[in-house]
Parts: sequence; structure tokens; C-alpha cells
Amino acid sequence: MDRRLRVLFLLLFPIFVCTAAEDDDSSANEVSRELSNPNTSLARLTFKNQFRWFEGSLPGADNQRGYELLFQPSFPIKLGGGDMFFLRPAFPVFFDQPVFDADKGRFTQELGLGDIGFDISYGHTSESGLIFSAGAAGSLPTATVSELGSGQMTLGPELFIGKMSKKYILGFFPNHQWDVAGWGDEDISVTTLQPIAVYLPGNAWSIASSPIATYNWRTETWTTPINLAVSKTLIFGKTPWRFGMEFNYYVERPDAFGPQWMVGINIVPVVENVFARWFEKNPQESN
Repeated sequence: MDRRLRVLFLLLFPIFVCTAAEDDDSSANEVSRELSNPNTSLARLTFKNQFRWFEGSLPGADNQRGYELLFQPSFPIKLGGGDMFFLRPAFPVFFDQPVFDADKGRFTQELGLGDIGFDISYGHTSESGLIFSAGAAGSLPTATVSELGSGQMTLGPELFIGKMSKKYILGFFPNHQWDVAGWGDEDISVTTLQPIAVYLPGNAWSIASSPIATYNWRTETWTTPINLAVSKTLIFGKTPWRFGMEFNYYVERPDAFGPQWMVGINIVPVVENVFARWFEKNPQESN
């Protein structure tokens, strides 16, 4: 059996457990709803295991596969009155990432850390369910292998606006990034558009579609998927865990080389927000 398929099977096992479990716990249902809120106050560690299949006109492009582990910790800070402050890094680790070697005319497989992404934003969720956030998104040139990064620091504005109810969340999350510093030769100007639609049927399940479409203004190319994700929240002991699976099929991609399919397994434990303590006022100190 292919090594990637064995890894995928092991990662899918918790999903099968979740599917078989009966969980009517209202607290798990509330955690599931809160985790679906882009402005959630819950601290969490997100592990996204993403398996990709590629295609393109380059020699051997249709035979390329890749696996990426994306680690996204989030420790939001409550500012009061429904206001939040977010600093959310994203650490991509690539395993067997296909990279085309123009000198040799073939693909090589690379392993290493990619460019670390981040966003810094202020958010607000009103009592009526309106959700808003604004800030900056970017990336740092941290790739351990030059082929896995751009060699550029990028930065640009981001915005989110949405509506949340007990049964659904609808929103739109655009951002744009330019290269602002670094040593790479590539000019970067990329727009990302992410519509978000989440349905909450109850029993701690969520069904969502949040495709991330990007447009590269330098190469004038789109990368656009159709996305579907299903998640289940369970509470083990006192710790909530969300297990999810998502699928992408890319209807637009660069002709030379780009993703065709992506299967993702997401594991999200909710953790104690230790950083929030630094911003909490001690009542005794104020007396």
C-alpha cells in the first residue's frame, strides 16, 4: 500500500470513531458552533493534514503527489464588549513536495518548512450575530529549502464580514498581499477570496464550504477549488476536540503545474488560553 494512503487511513480513523459516536452533549454542540465562528474566542491548535494530487503540462506533472502538514495555533485576546484581538501564525511543513527542476527537466521531491504565514486583526461579534474583523495578512521567508518558499516577506490588508445564527454562518474573507522585503527575484501580488458558508445541523456536527480562491496578478492566473468540509466535535475528559475532513477539486489552476485534488484531515484540540492571562487585569491590583 502507498505510504501516503497508509498515513491517510491512520488519520481517517478518528473520523470513523466520530461518525459512530452518539453525542447529544449540548456543550459539545456549543463548542462546535463557536469553533465555526471565524472570530471565536476559543484557543485552539489546528493541525491540517493535506494530501494533494497535481496535474499540468510540464513533463511528469500528472504523476505528482504531495503531503503538507499545516499547524495553526490561535490564542485570541478578549478586549471586552465582543471585541477580539487575533495573532494567528501558520507553519507549513512539506513532505515529498513536487518541485520542477528546469535544468534537469524533471520533478524532484522536497522536504522542509515553508514560508510561515500570519494574520493580525481586530474583530467584533455583535449580539445580533454580525461578525466583522479587519487587519493585515502576510508571510515570512522562513523556508528551509529555497524551492519551498518565495524568499520574500509579504504583507497586505484583510477583511472579514459575516452573519452568524444558531444554524448557519455566512461570510466573505478577502485579502491581498504584496512582496515588501526579501531577497527573492519573484514579484508577488496575490489576491485571495474566501466565501464561507457553514450549516450547523446539531449534535456537534458542521457542514461547510469555504473555498480559497487566489489570483496571481503577475502571472494572471486563478487557482480556484470547489470545497466541502464535514466536522464533528467531541469532548474527551474536559477537552473538546474537533475532527474534520475536507475535499477540494480545483476547477481553475495554472496550466503548467497546479493542484487537481486535495483531501484534508483536520484535528483541532481546544486548549487553555495561557496568553490571554497576560492581558487580564487583576482586580486586587486596581484597588
